[in-house]
Amino acid sequence: MGIKRYRVGAALAGALIGATLGGAGSGPGPGTGAVQETGGDSWPGGSIATVGKLVSFLPNGHTGLCSGAIVDSPNGSVIATAAHCLTSPEEPVRAEEIYFLPGYDGLGQRDRTRIRAEGWRVRGRYQPRGWDVSRPLAEILPDDWAFLTVARKNGRTVQEAADGANRLAFAPEESGEPLAVAGYSASGPYDGERLRYCAGPARLAPPGEYARPNVGSFVLDGCDLTQGASGGPWLRGYHEGRQAGTVVAVVTVGESGKVLGRPFPSRARALFTRAAREGGERAARDGGE
Repeated sequence: MGIKRYRVGAALAGALIGATLGGAGSGPGPGTGAVQETGGDSWPGGSIATVGKLVSFLPNGHTGLCSGAIVDSPNGSVIATAAHCLTSPEEPVRAEEIYFLPGYDGLGQRDRTRIRAEGWRVRGRYQPRGWDVSRPLAEILPDDWAFLTVARKNGRTVQEAADGANRLAFAPEESGEPLAVAGYSASGPYDGERLRYCAGPARLAPPGEYARPNVGSFVLDGCDLTQGASGGPWLRGYHEGRQAGTVVAVVTVGESGKVLGRPFPSRARALFTRAAREGGERAARDGGE
């Protein structure tokens, strides 16, 4: 079908657990001007306060690993990620619990007790209607984006605790602008304990060169992010002081030396609005479409 050979991260939990596994940093990151090009380095300073790790506890006892980012919303509780971090054709069973850990940096992803204590529990899951995991991946890949809402902790929203959030942009986007792609790669040579990133000019996948499901995705060459980075943000205009930028896409698929990101289509606005309205503790039930 021409689909990229493997997904860059996700709920293929058995594979992730089988991978080699080994405070939010305040150091410098890629600036708001020219972004330093890189192909999979550790994030300078260790982590980003508004970007985190998603840890899912599945019914079969496995643990799913993904990435996500806090996006600015009225309820302060919305996380942007990839739809296949919640369910996929290969792993259609919904996770029993999901936790978001902003600024994750070497916490110990195998320690469920610690993950529950330190993480923000997901209360709402919002996937587009087109993400129907009973269909082949090639048919649903254009809808590989999603939103989560997390419950408050100690009376605070996750946005308040992180002291900020990323803006969220919707398609259409421009090709060729410098972007930074961040995620918690968890398969070799990485262990999922540190935030990794790639940066450089990102182009939009054109028809003819890419299979139809990937057309319109952002493409960054020379990037070796691996499983676990899925759902991680593609950031424009990252600001060191605010520990945030603008999320223009989320990591979706990749192959050796290349990663693709799915922009949020204009129709994603309605689902985002719903997630932003229903919010953390009020979304006692999963609320995806």
